[in-house]
Amino acid sequence: MVDVRVATDEDVSRWNGYVSRSPHGTLFHEYDALRTLAEYAGARLHPLVGFKGQEPVGVFPVFAIRKGPVMTAFSPPPDLRVPALGPATLNLGKLKQRKREKRRERFVDGCLEWIDDELGPRYTHVRTGPAYSDVRSFKWAAYDVTPEFTYHVDLSADEDDLLSRFSSDARRNVTNTPADAYEIVDGASDRLVSGSDGVDDGTDGAPALSAADTDGATAIRRIVAQVRERYHSQGVDFDVPADFVVDLHERADRGAVRPYVCRVDGGFVGGILAVEYGDTIGRWMGGVRTDRDVDVPVNDLLDWAVMRDARDRGLATYDLVGGETRRINRYKAKFDPSLRTAYSMERGSWGMQTLAHLYQSVTK
Repeated sequence: MVDVRVATDEDVSRWNGYVSRSPHGTLFHEYDALRTLAEYAGARLHPLVGFKGQEPVGVFPVFAIRKGPVMTAFSPPPDLRVPALGPATLNLGKLKQRKREKRRERFVDGCLEWIDDELGPRYTHVRTGPAYSDVRSFKWAAYDVTPEFTYHVDLSADEDDLLSRFSSDARRNVTNTPADAYEIVDGASDRLVSGSDGVDDGTDGAPALSAADTDGATAIRRIVAQVRERYHSQGVDFDVPADFVVDLHERADRGAVRPYVCRVDGGFVGGILAVEYGDTIGRWMGGVRTDRDVDVPVNDLLDWAVMRDARDRGLATYDLVGGETRRINRYKAKFDPSLRTAYSMERGSWGMQTLAHLYQSVTK
């Protein structure tokens, strides 16, 4: 038997340790990240945790949102473009397959029963990452299970081999761009990652990053603003508050939100918000087409800089976050990634089409 309960104060004090020991744990599973998600989603957080005796089996954060008389449940919550959340199990790797499956099933079954009994939602939506591959418990509980996709770049090769796998145009963009034509920095510290130091005089008409801006907040706000403008120009809603990303950046425990910023002549031209946890770094937001007229392949240089920086710091994987959109996939496939499968699960007997706008995919 696996006992499932809402985390007690003692459980909360150990929560991040459980997450770090799970192969499915992410920055968004961290407790302060969950509280931040709940705050900005207007949701009530229910941090479920399961035990086999005294041994923790898994965590499963659930967000309850009431729309008028209707209760809904999500993991992750809608509108904040969090790639995945759902259950994260631990202490199962030492078990044989039969016992491992039984314990995982009892944990997830217990969580789904708790959601039904305590929340009684009319609609539930859960999205897991590629590390969580066994979603049969959701299928057996009458959830509709839909495969989703992302790309992973293996960073274990040496730098030359990694670059040699890129498409010819990506290699040219990276190798033929003069180092003094741009600079890419970790916007949280102004640490130079790629290119060469430029003079930040602000004369090009773009707002320049000053030494006072290197706490990460300004870099994050500029990246989010650029993404919002790009999406709106395409008629796509993008309602992620910059304050949410800033707060997540400042409250992260073991994980990190890294704003990588590309500057030309000292001015901001583009950026990528990368989410780092364990041995993986993910391309969360950014990397959109710049509205600046610059003769620099901004996004190829940004992605390469993130990969090199992550590899140099011993990380193993670059998650390109999303593989659902054909036009965008053509760009991401340039880096010779491997296709990975994730899953989206939903259950509800009313108005799913009405609710669709509440749960926009991060891959749009």
